[in-house]
Amino acid sequence: MEKKLILKSDVQSAFEKVGVKPGQAVMVHTSLSSIGYVCGGAQTIIEALLEAVGSDGTIMMPTQSWKNLDPETGVHWEVGEDCWQAIRDNWPAYDKNLTPTNTMGAVAEMFRQWQGAVRSDHPARSVAAVGKHANNLTKDHDLSNIFGEGSPIGKLYELDGYVLLIGVEYDKNTSLHLADVRAEYESKHFCTEHSAVLENGKRVWKAYDTLYVDGEDFEQIGEAFEEKHEVKKVVLGNATLRLMKQRELVDFAVEWIEENR
Repeated sequence: MEKKLILKSDVQSAFEKVGVKPGQAVMVHTSLSSIGYVCGGAQTIIEALLEAVGSDGTIMMPTQSWKNLDPETGVHWEVGEDCWQAIRDNWPAYDKNLTPTNTMGAVAEMFRQWQGAVRSDHPARSVAAVGKHANNLTKDHDLSNIFGEGSPIGKLYELDGYVLLIGVEYDKNTSLHLADVRAEYESKHFCTEHSAVLENGKRVWKAYDTLYVDGEDFEQIGEAFEEKHEVKKVVLGNATLRLMKQRELVDFAVEWIEENR
């Protein structure tokens, strides 16, 4: 079955209809393959995003490299436990200019290499940004503070930013992790993670304590959020675009988590 051809003008029109405007700071999660045949692929999507927010706006995307976590967490399922220590000893240290993304999609992978892109220093949960607030959003991404106050997601909240989902669901909505940090609930727990990092020019297998990252109920939260808040939806090819105010989403999710977990 042939796919419908999606041109840049189609993408630009969809972004305009869904409410992306000049000056906005937007966290974007995207699945290029879900849209269909986009003429120009990831490049077309990124160009349209940056043009939509303009010189006073900012686009941010997750550029996570979560393979740089301890095999014990299950991220290296391709090999047996007998290989775990060798991975700990040999996995390349995170290099924000080099390290590729893991399952973030073609758009995020191209975006991290985009001219003017700034990437944060977290070895497993980095973000990249282009635009007016790129440096502020990405700086000081502390190992233990993945998604909390002062993290890129927390700073987007301070900016009263937006979240744009392109062909993905709420399980990919990183901003919900900020709500997870803020909410108080009995099952909340912390863990120790490990990643390969560079310290004084040497590779180190670094341990750091952080909130356990879990998003099993994020789709439920999204469904409940859309029952109470208007989320603009626009179809682009075979994908649904959703734009929402991040503060509304996070504030709602904090209450939902505290009531339902």
